[in-house]
Amino acid sequence: MTTFDFGKGPVPAHQHPNGGGWVADSATVSETAYVGPGAWVFGDAEVSGNALVSGNARVYGNARVYDNAVVTGNARVYDNARVSDYAWVSGYPVVDGYAVVDGYAEVSDYARVTGNARVYGNARVFDNAVVTGNAWVYGDAVASGNARVTGNAKG
Repeated sequence: MTTFDFGKGPVPAHQHPNGGGWVADSATVSETAYVGPGAWVFGDAEVSGNALVSGNARVYGNARVYDNAVVTGNARVYDNARVSDYAWVSGYPVVDGYAVVDGYAEVSDYARVTGNARVYGNARVFDNAVVTGNAWVYGDAVASGNARVTGNAKG
């Protein structure tokens, strides 16, 4: 049995045949997905479709990354977060809680999407922006700098 330490002690794991990244045996990654050599998928996370997880990205907990979504750089996607469609999560961002990033949305730099927040359409969240609570950022909206989009805001 092969094991790998994802940070809390060694667990049964394997290297994904499409990219060579580490996948815990408890996680599910489809053959069509790509997990790059420095990327990790663990816990009960799922990566499917043509999704790409690369760089030093981490997908874990009950997170789901699917369709043609990209999670790269030092991004963290965890808890029950979802990244799908053609969404792009890159740099050092965090997508967690029950947050959803989909459509052609981009979350990058040190941004955070958390809680029940949703970023979709062609929206962009970057720099140190935070989208939280039940907030939605969608269409062609941009949240950047030190912006905070929170509560029940939709913008």
